[in-house]
Amino acid sequence: MTAREMDEDNHMLALSVIAHRSRLAVFRMLAAAGPPGVAAGEISAQLGIAPSSLSFHLKDMLRANLVSGRREGTFIYYSAALDVIQGVIDFLIENCLADAKRSGE
Repeated sequence: MTAREMDEDNHMLALSVIAHRSRLAVFRMLAAAGPPGVAAGEISAQLGIAPSSLSFHLKDMLRANLVSGRREGTFIYYSAALDVIQGVIDFLIENCLADAKRSGE
């Protein structure tokens, strides 16, 4: 598998993971919170997602590199990986919209 194919696979994974209402809500919350992130319990409480469901969603988001987590004592704080989602957006513009943009000029 080439580096380009691996990169494309990573972008597709991120797109498929974020294409879920709860995970998108989590990503929005984390993006708004910025680098300090939000504790898992706070995410659960604010979004009304059961802790077991939230763990499942966060695991998928970690696998797709959409979030990162850091432990502080007994809490885990999650932050959005804005550079990863920007990479997905750039990939879509480059690979899916480039021809449309050129034909509209």
